[in-house]
Amino acid sequence: MRISQSQGQVSHRTLRQQHGSDLSQQMQAAGPPGRFPLQQLSAAASGSEIGPRPQKREVSSFSDPSSMRSMMMFYLFYFLCLCLSVACVVCVCVWNSQWRGGFAWDNSHLEFNWHPVLMVTGLVVLYGNGAVLYRIPLSWAHSKRPWKLLHAALMLLSLLLSIVGLCAVFNVHNAENIPSLYSLHSWIGIAATALFAFQWVAGFAGFLLPWTPISMRKLLKPVHVWLGGSILILSIAASISGINEKLFFVLKGKTNETQPYSSLPPEAVLANSLGVLIVAFGLIVLKILSTSEWQRPDGSEDGTYSPLLRDESD
Repeated sequence: MRISQSQGQVSHRTLRQQHGSDLSQQMQAAGPPGRFPLQQLSAAASGSEIGPRPQKREVSSFSDPSSMRSMMMFYLFYFLCLCLSVACVVCVCVWNSQWRGGFAWDNSHLEFNWHPVLMVTGLVVLYGNGAVLYRIPLSWAHSKRPWKLLHAALMLLSLLLSIVGLCAVFNVHNAENIPSLYSLHSWIGIAATALFAFQWVAGFAGFLLPWTPISMRKLLKPVHVWLGGSILILSIAASISGINEKLFFVLKGKTNETQPYSSLPPEAVLANSLGVLIVAFGLIVLKILSTSEWQRPDGSEDGTYSPLLRDESD
């Protein structure tokens, strides 16, 4: 009888020790007291969207040869992107300042010259550079929040320049009683700008505001990516069709004492070159966006909620 009682006491003592060991292991796994493990447990049990943050994937160090080649190829394409950006802006400014008479804001044809400059600079160049911002490998090891803010700021500046560019052309058309929104160029341009405005508002509400649920954010992300590329394609189509339309209007030969477009005068060569540069820029940007190896390896974007007004350490 005593032997059985002593064995029972030993077994109870062993169970208590095992239970205490399990509790200590759970507390160690939960982290220091400052992390409130009970709150994390209750949040997970209640299905809250702001739960414990998952482990973030490590950023590639590009130490192996294949990763190094991938990084070098990215920076080659990104360098081409920057060079083409500068070339596009310089060409459109030179065209409208040297051959079209310069700039003004007085409802004259000089005000119209702001239209191609602002649309190419905003809706094409700034938009494309803002789109590839997340692909820069130097940004992968840092918090994504500053890059989100920079992305949103570049896109907002691009949108504002595009709106001012549209105001310029509408002012001139209204002052000179010229019909508006009748050409394919105008339809594509208005569609691109309207979609861009919708894209920016939806992106700001979905990715930067703190009350957007994760489920909505995950649903919005692929649409945001697809629509972003589509807007760039529409912007390029509107730009090259607008360049061609402008050349047909101003290079009429004997009608307005200019060389005809068909004779390919220097102005036509420069404007056509601008169109080629815009297409090349768009192809480079789409290449950067479509290469999966150059996407930011940020695991926190898939599992946690990191809005604008919340601290994050990713």
